[in-house]
Amino acid sequence: MPYDPNRNALWGVANTLGAALLAFGVAITGPAAASERDEAYHRDYIYGVPDDPSEAWLMANGARLYDNWINALDADKPEGTHPAWPASNTKKKGGVTWRCKSCHGWDYAGKDGAYAKGSYKTGIKGVRAFAGKDPAEIHKVLMAPVHGFTHEMIPKDAMLRIAAFVSRGQVDVSKYVNADKTVNGDPEKGKPIFQNICAACHGFDGKALDWGDPGDPGFVGTEAQGNPWETLHKIRAGHPGVEMPALMAFPIQDLVDLLSYTQTLPAE
Repeated sequence: MPYDPNRNALWGVANTLGAALLAFGVAITGPAAASERDEAYHRDYIYGVPDDPSEAWLMANGARLYDNWINALDADKPEGTHPAWPASNTKKKGGVTWRCKSCHGWDYAGKDGAYAKGSYKTGIKGVRAFAGKDPAEIHKVLMAPVHGFTHEMIPKDAMLRIAAFVSRGQVDVSKYVNADKTVNGDPEKGKPIFQNICAACHGFDGKALDWGDPGDPGFVGTEAQGNPWETLHKIRAGHPGVEMPALMAFPIQDLVDLLSYTQTLPAE
């Protein structure tokens, strides 16, 4: 199809008209209808639940909720700072303090892991001790007053997926990522995974997407070198609120190899 400089503008008009017609129950066909359908599919992938969810999907979704349940559920951000957030930590406040990872860490070790220092230092223990525990018991802990959650904030089915991830989905990250940020993987084994899957969005050099600030980039290599614990979590689970694929179904060592390869990519 030859390039048409008016095509994007016309597509936007069609989408707006299509949305208006749908609001009045008018059946539509063509680009606007296709766009509405595609948007529904995209939202379903990001926020929906499969009719018959696999174990890997449940673990990945629970991990995304652990990361940022607000974005994963397209929910309203709680007002104020979490009541259990320690006064000693003045670097963080507001909605970020309500995320599970903000207290318990990307390595799930809390005060005994990477969050023993830095801007997320809280002195709060991790969730490693709950690995293998009954998800129903973990759910009770999550609903205890210290956490401050309600099922109006996080629906029960979503809360149970967080509990399932804590029980069955977390791994002992210390086996794979060392305190000095080196990774116990083989970058040559991780290269084909990155080039065949991740590069579709990130590019072969990992620089196609930049979520950083001007002069302070946020590329795959930037994150993998600076925070390999977070990068491994997101490799396994995807990123909440967007269509980043979750690779939870892959063997963990394959994903550690992938993480090792991403550390070889440019950081800036």
